[in-house]
Amino acid sequence: MTATIAHETRTTTPAKTQVTGLVIGASRIVISFLFGFHGLQGFGLFGGIDGQGGGVPFGSFPGWWGSVFELVGAALLLVGLASRPAAILLSGVMAYAYFTVHAPMGLLPLQNMGEPAAVYSWIFLLFAAIGPGRLALDNLIKR
Repeated sequence: MTATIAHETRTTTPAKTQVTGLVIGASRIVISFLFGFHGLQGFGLFGGIDGQGGGVPFGSFPGWWGSVFELVGAALLLVGLASRPAAILLSGVMAYAYFTVHAPMGLLPLQNMGEPAAVYSWIFLLFAAIGPGRLALDNLIKR
C-alpha cells in the first residue's frame, strides 16, 4: 500500500512579512528596555538589589559582571546592534542566574522565584534564532 502526501504551499505576502518584522522589532525594543532596568538594579538604581538602593560590590562575580552583561546586552539589543550575539549572551546569563541562584531553592520557577530569569532566557534565545526584526541597526549594516 502506498500513501501520497499532499504538500501544502504557503506564500508569504509582503504585507505579512512587514508586519511580522515590525512586531518582532517592537518586542525586541520593549523587552530589552525593560531588561535594562535589571542591569541598572545591580548598580543600586531603581531600588537596587535589596529594594533599599544597594548595589552589587564592584568587580564581584557573578553579581557585578552579570549586571554589566545585562546592561550592555540590553543596550545592544535595544538598538539592534550585534543582536544575535547579544541575545545569545543574555540568554546564557539568565540561564546561569536561574540554575545557580534560583534552582537550588526549589524545583519549579514559581517556587524558587526564578520565573523572570527563565522567561528572559527563553525570550533571548528566541531573538537569537529569529533575528532582531525591523528597526534594527543590524539591518542598516547589512544594506
